[in-house]
Amino acid sequence: MAQKPEPTAPFHSVQYALRVLETVAKHSGGVTDVQIARETGLPTGHLSHLLRMLRHEGYVEQVADGAYVVGESLVLIGSGANRELALQAKLQQTLAELRDVVGAAVYISRYIDGEVKVTQYADGPRTPKVNEWVDFRSAAHASAVGKCLLSQLDYNDRRDHLSRHKTARLTSRTITNEKVLFTKLDNQPPTVPVLDLQEYAVGTVCAAVPITAGKSVGCLALSMPVEHAHRLRKAADTLNRRAAPVLLSLAI
Repeated sequence: MAQKPEPTAPFHSVQYALRVLETVAKHSGGVTDVQIARETGLPTGHLSHLLRMLRHEGYVEQVADGAYVVGESLVLIGSGANRELALQAKLQQTLAELRDVVGAAVYISRYIDGEVKVTQYADGPRTPKVNEWVDFRSAAHASAVGKCLLSQLDYNDRRDHLSRHKTARLTSRTITNEKVLFTKLDNQPPTVPVLDLQEYAVGTVCAAVPITAGKSVGCLALSMPVEHAHRLRKAADTLNRRAAPVLLSLAI
């Protein structure tokens, strides 16, 4: 039986970032990077990288004496009533930045109540989103988003999904054999982006990376016209490296 994959590198970065945030939140009057390193046990180089990311995302701020305090984004996302709206706004801002960095439409997708759902996306005139010519819920076997989500499920949950959504042939490249599909999913390294090379739609290539927070199964994905396929792997690697802020927002 297929086991769930090991957590990815962004997951580990997020675990460390949460430790840093807990430490900063404990010291309401501010805390130095030296003290943060002492309390978290993180090496100075790794901590510096995390603090840069947390400052960029607005989760911590550096005050005049160089100490770190809780930032506005953390306050907004952490507040009860407006948390969901603040989280959506934060994720949308992050997606827009990612879209511009990778030069492609980007998406957040979650596996909710047994269905594939694209919850947010960022596109633009030069970065068009994929034409959803077949409902994404019915195309998990063919899309990068769907395959990335399925790869995070165990064997029984995959079987349940495909019993409700048949593996229809959408293009000549679509994998319709369930055994072949499961083997491909089992052999997919969790730290390597899942690719869709015109399996869902002719003329479109996609990539997705897992962003699993707790028991929630999700992924971060991008799509681009096939004429930009030569950029896909580099864009996918960039997406993978920059997944931590998205995962962190979902984990707070």
